[in-house]
Amino acid sequence: MRETAKVLWTFAMSLDGFVAGPNHEMDWMTGFTVGPGVIDGYIAGTGAVLGGRAGWDATVGKHRPWGGAWEGPIFVLTHHPEDATPAGDVTFLDCDPAEAVRIALDAAGGKDIMVFSPDIGAQLLELGLIDEIDIHVVPVLLGDGVRLYRRPGGPPIRLHRLDHDDPTAAARVRYRPATAE
Repeated sequence: MRETAKVLWTFAMSLDGFVAGPNHEMDWMTGFTVGPGVIDGYIAGTGAVLGGRAGWDATVGKHRPWGGAWEGPIFVLTHHPEDATPAGDVTFLDCDPAEAVRIALDAAGGKDIMVFSPDIGAQLLELGLIDEIDIHVVPVLLGDGVRLYRRPGGPPIRLHRLDHDDPTAAARVRYRPATAE
């Protein structure tokens, strides 16, 4: 266990900035890999998951995080918990996002909480409650769907890279269309 639990906003994201399809579809994520040990690290370090109602409704009963390999409490933030489809280890919360983080951190037993919601993640970012953003850029262009972050007219939010000596370095990603192979 870590000394201090973190609030991590974690997503696989298409190259064009979408984290889910137009109706929160996630099937486009299959067939891609991440670095060795990454998923095992998430599973070992995560104590609770915080998600949103739209994502829950789109995926209810279909899967748990990391292909079902992780077990633990899931909290779904919603304004209407009374009509949510229940599931084991899932608690529906009707509170502000900061309170949801407090509840999830209490349940996480000193481990991190993973935020699996673009809307909740954006709200927590604006409240200063996101410790890290962990994005896996997937080699696909969706063209439509749910964006990771959207704030029309708002100022940019500057980030520091954690995997590079220069925290202001841009990440370089190179791909070739699969049809060209």
